[in-house]
Parts: sequence; C-alpha cells; structure tokens
Amino acid sequence: MKNKVNEIQISYKDGVPAPFWQKIKSSQDASKLLYQHWNKNTIEVQESFKVLLLNNSNKVKGIYQLSQGGITGTLIDLRILFAVVLKTLSVAIILTHNHPSGKLEASDEDIQLTKKIKKAAALFDVNVLDHLIIAPNGEYYSFADNSIM
Repeated sequence: MKNKVNEIQISYKDGVPAPFWQKIKSSQDASKLLYQHWNKNTIEVQESFKVLLLNNSNKVKGIYQLSQGGITGTLIDLRILFAVVLKTLSVAIILTHNHPSGKLEASDEDIQLTKKIKKAAALFDVNVLDHLIIAPNGEYYSFADNSIM
C-alpha cells in the first residue's frame, strides 16, 4: 500500500505580458512605481515590507507584500521572501518598506536585515539591488545611493 502525500505544484501567473514590463534603471524609477502601488490609506499608519521582483533585464515581474506590521516595525520571514523570489524565478530584487513617521534614514535593524537578506540571496544567485525606505509623501531613501548595500 502506498503512503499518501500532498502533491506540490509551483505556478506563476502573469497578467502583464513581458514586453510591457517596466524596466528599473534607478532608485527613482523603483520608488515611483512602489509608491504608486502603496495603499495611501495605511502608509502613514502601518509599516509594510514589499519586494520588487525583477528579471535579468531589471524588468519588473511583480510586487509582493511580504508583511504588514505596526507603527514602528514589521516582521520579515526570510523563508517566505525566498519562496516568492524562487517561485517567480526572479534574478534580482529590490527591498522596500515604509516609515509611517516619514523619517528617511535607515535604522541599525534595517541595515542588519538588509545584510542578512543579501547574504541569503547570494546562495541562490539572486542580486539584491537596493533597499528603499518610502515616506508617506512619496520621498524615499535608497541604501544603494547612500553606499549601504
């Protein structure tokens, strides 16, 4: 008698054909796109963490919201982050989170988390291109532009 196990399927549904994917050329391109897709009703209230998923031409495959937390922080589960990155066959990512306070500087926790994600990403040959902090007014702080990456 065979033991029963669950069947695992991996799928990725794209709604926008590849020729129409937006190319990210700078932190400004990424911040504009991310801000457009941020819930303006919660950006000043709750911290959220998202990942911008890119192909090998730095074209956007999609945006995934990894977590939504409280006023001063949100938890990141690296297993879920990399499940999404690998499932979408992304070769590069841009990390982002908002600061409801509008404060545009990286905390020690932000920097340590970025280093941890970058180290894990290297095991999968995934490039972490940047980590952006988005303010409620649309301004942003780029780790890459400020040589923190």
